[in-house]
Amino acid sequence: MKKKEKNIQEIDKHSIEITHADKLYFPRSHITKQATIEYYTKIAPYLLPHIKNYTIVMRRFPEGIDGVNFYQKQIPDYFPGWIKHKTVDLKKGDTQTLVIIDNSATLAYLANQGVLEIHSWLSNSEAIHKPNKLIFDLDPSLTLHDSILHASTLKTDLANLRFGARALKNMLEKNGLNPFLMTTGSRGYHVVVPLLPTSSFEQVHTYARHCAQTLVNTYPNLFTIEISKKKRGKKIFIDYLRNAYGQTSIACYSLRALEGAPIATPLDWHELAKITPQQYTIKNIFRRLARKNNPWKDFEKSAKKLPI
Repeated sequence: MKKKEKNIQEIDKHSIEITHADKLYFPRSHITKQATIEYYTKIAPYLLPHIKNYTIVMRRFPEGIDGVNFYQKQIPDYFPGWIKHKTVDLKKGDTQTLVIIDNSATLAYLANQGVLEIHSWLSNSEAIHKPNKLIFDLDPSLTLHDSILHASTLKTDLANLRFGARALKNMLEKNGLNPFLMTTGSRGYHVVVPLLPTSSFEQVHTYARHCAQTLVNTYPNLFTIEISKKKRGKKIFIDYLRNAYGQTSIACYSLRALEGAPIATPLDWHELAKITPQQYTIKNIFRRLARKNNPWKDFEKSAKKLPI
């Protein structure tokens, strides 16, 4: 029997052996492993500026989105030496070595390893204990499946998500901050605030909780910070909890492990009224990027000190 030739691809001067390129990562959408590798290679110029010098957590789906999946923090021993990484301290005195993505070859290698989602820390690896982002995740009350079965609820949830995002924007701007907006590619929106890395995670967490609680107090019938899903009812959950050391958020332009391969997409604020959380996918994102200026081009220069 003739031995099958290896599929070696040269990316950023690194040789990567692609295995099982025709494996369906998104089976009902007929999106293969090769397609996701090509996506991450092509999106690199847009994605990398958002995660440079950030440690990341990998969400891996070795057999595609219908198979077993897991979050992986520690870099495996078999990863090639050219992949950048950093060892960080954990709360219990242990350490952990995490990946840092600094080129398209790393993105391609991770995709070949079944990494579909990239989750980034909220602090730069050079100042790991000082967050330079503050994030609010606004999530609807029902699951996507339930919302599809209840179209009226989906419409209401979307309206309330948008109302909550605008209310947060107004509150944060009154406090002298510059909030940015993105779809999560999943169920809601993220409101993300660039910060000067001068405050601790505890200070940022306290401030984020205060903002979320203020919104709940103002609109108690619309929003909640209740952790228990059963106690949330039909209210929009304002998740401020990820503002803590070692927590992560989905990276801009990361795929999400949902059929259709939706993408976490940065938006201009005026787009909030018309763009839904899963509107941009692997199949239409590059049409957007070809005609749209980067909505987050001023993200880093817009950083302010936390108002405490």
